[in-house]
Amino acid sequence: MFESAFAEVAALLLAAALFGALALWLRQPLIIAFILVGILEGPAALGWVTAADQIDLLAKIGIALLLFVVGLKLDLRLVRTLGPLAVVTGLGQMTFSAGVGYLAARGFGMEFVAALYVAAALAFSSTIIVVKLLSDKREIDALHGRSAVGVLIVQDIVVIALLLTLTAFDAGNESIGPWEGAAAVLAKAAALLAALGIAMRYVLPALLRRVAASQELLVLFGIAWAVALAAGAEAMSFSKEVGAFLAGVSLASTPYREALSARLVSLRDFLLLFFFIDLGAGLNLGLLGAQAGVAVVLSLLVLLGKPLIIMLILGALGYRSRTGFLTGLSLAQISEFSLILAALGVGLGHIDAETTSVITLVAVITIGLSTYLTLYAHPLYERVGRWLTIFERQIPHPEETADETGASQTPDVILFGLGRYGGEIARRLRAHGWALLGIDFDPYVVAAGHKQGLNVRYGDAHDPELLLHLPLEHSKWVISTAPEREVNLALLSALRLHGYRGHVALRAHHVADIEILEGAGADLVLAPLRDGAREAVHLLTSRRHEEA
Repeated sequence: MFESAFAEVAALLLAAALFGALALWLRQPLIIAFILVGILEGPAALGWVTAADQIDLLAKIGIALLLFVVGLKLDLRLVRTLGPLAVVTGLGQMTFSAGVGYLAARGFGMEFVAALYVAAALAFSSTIIVVKLLSDKREIDALHGRSAVGVLIVQDIVVIALLLTLTAFDAGNESIGPWEGAAAVLAKAAALLAALGIAMRYVLPALLRRVAASQELLVLFGIAWAVALAAGAEAMSFSKEVGAFLAGVSLASTPYREALSARLVSLRDFLLLFFFIDLGAGLNLGLLGAQAGVAVVLSLLVLLGKPLIIMLILGALGYRSRTGFLTGLSLAQISEFSLILAALGVGLGHIDAETTSVITLVAVITIGLSTYLTLYAHPLYERVGRWLTIFERQIPHPEETADETGASQTPDVILFGLGRYGGEIARRLRAHGWALLGIDFDPYVVAAGHKQGLNVRYGDAHDPELLLHLPLEHSKWVISTAPEREVNLALLSALRLHGYRGHVALRAHHVADIEILEGAGADLVLAPLRDGAREAVHLLTSRRHEEA
């Protein structure tokens, strides 16, 4: 169809842009549009995709950059804080999903080994999908976002161990025995981690100080480091994903991680486009048709079973049903590692193309539908939340701990958001003698507020249930410093429903939002850029009059 791979990629990009624009117009997720582009232009439909190797390469670089960015954001404090939650929830969910998946696969007549592969594939959730969607929604730092990422880390460790085990015990390797192979893999892993530890201690800090003199060179180094470690891990019989993730972890403790992460987001999203196109183009509709019934049943087990077991586990740990619901919906799909596992199984001769087609179709179905579930998780919870309290324990929830030293004081102001802007407002209000109750969804901000003697609770301005636990009847002002217009409008609406009679101040991130928030009934609109400019002009004018 096309004379060169360049022309083919150009056609793919044009089709992706067209379908993406159509998806935005129809208010549909872009991920779905990109998968449809792959199906339409792949062998199953028009057959335009012939440069599969080039597209696959771009897709793999995109995955490597995604996992590199995930590694960059891996904070040891997060691991310490959410470690028990992540381990218990991750292992519990994987055990449940794998067990139910195995029984279902056997019920459909699959052989023992094929059923094991299907069970393993259903156990894991997609780091690519979850991180991208939560990042797009700016919920990666919310408690349910942190919980989901913690569970994903546990899952990734397990699936990497599984991939290494299958590689080590490859029955087709006749030169060494399985135990010798396992020992060799462990030795390579120890060598890789030791080399990385030495680089983190003695090489990377000095190297990065020199490289960071140029932002362009810093970004180039980050990409090169991620891809190089991915290639090195693959050469040592590990997966590329492991190497890219470790590359990010090795730079996570440096002061340059935020700059790298911010500058790589656009490139990461562009290259991930090819992952979704490649996923759609790889579908064989001929094989999928015969396996559609099996795939639909397995997909329902993932879409319904994973959120259910996660809500049960988090409820048993003392978390609210909202946290469990949002965490569970975000993880209701199978992983890209599931496809890698299936490909390895075919290469080892453990499973056939039909089993692979079932896993691939389940991936497409669950990724597609879980995208909608994640994007509309908050409205869904508003509809069904009243019935989900059965998952909660009748104890104080971990995410609602308040500072005992200030909890008894009736607040004059309830302030949502204690970041740089909100934190400064809180300090100045306290200096003027106002009694303050702060609300923030970042556990670290809450902990820092407690150390400073603030009355702070964990909470989210978008959570309507939170207002039931707040002393609204005694508060003169409710202030939100959240920059999102939708969050502020939802908070204003919820306050009205709860009969709040005090004043409301909302933050406007854009000039166009000021009129909308005022029209919705906000008593005061805080516009940091506008207000800052006014204060600057006032100071300059006062200084000029003094000099005159």
